[in-house]
Amino acid sequence: MYQNRDSGIEKIFARKEHSCYGMGLGILILDDVYPGFPGDVRNASAYPFPIQYEIVEGVDIYKLVVEEDKSPCLEPILKAARKLEKMGCRAIAAECGYFAYFQREVSNDVNIPVFMSSLLQVPLAQRIIKEDQVVGILAAHKKYLQEQHLDAVGIKPDSNYVIGGAMDDFECPEFDHLWTESLRTDLPQADYQRAEEDFIKVAIAFYKKYPNMGAMTLECTGFPPFARALQRKIDIPIFSWGTLLDYAYSIVVHRDYYGHV
Repeated sequence: MYQNRDSGIEKIFARKEHSCYGMGLGILILDDVYPGFPGDVRNASAYPFPIQYEIVEGVDIYKLVVEEDKSPCLEPILKAARKLEKMGCRAIAAECGYFAYFQREVSNDVNIPVFMSSLLQVPLAQRIIKEDQVVGILAAHKKYLQEQHLDAVGIKPDSNYVIGGAMDDFECPEFDHLWTESLRTDLPQADYQRAEEDFIKVAIAFYKKYPNMGAMTLECTGFPPFARALQRKIDIPIFSWGTLLDYAYSIVVHRDYYGHV
């Protein structure tokens, strides 16, 4: 934790219109109240780099994910993204894979890299497996993942991917207790062990449905806490918000190398 300063820093300069320094990733957070386990993008404690949150005011899960007309979400999203950029964040990400819908709009509006969805990793996943294999996209709800979401992050129609929905048949009640408005507990809460068991069961069933699945991408920001447990069961590459945020930070704050020959 307590490291020497970067010896390459000999003189400091202001970055135009940036107020804070030493910043990491700016995360767009839904205007909703629910907790996240360590590994959930909403929980900053598990990340080894600075996280700065900004609430997208007036945009909750229902408006972003379920509502057909998503246009009212755009301006609040852009406003929050601009604030994170002005604060000094090195890159912008979000806390829900369905933010993919606005990948183009946000990346065209700010001057820092934008990672609106873990689904950005799907084209990469498609390239690292065999041509006769598929990438499994495990979303929270399959029916809400539209062609616009996929197109915005570069996933080509009719390419080698399949989609599943972990919460489609109410098979993950602990997630419903957190995120599904009509099924939330008051206050929203969840049990880690039960959530993991339910998620692993659904994810393995999805994997077994497609014997040629060569990699899996987890859409939801609430899934990464259980990604390693899933990988121990199915032993294929797993892409998640955790892998995306690690990558995002590494390209905007490249690490130094220390070693010997």
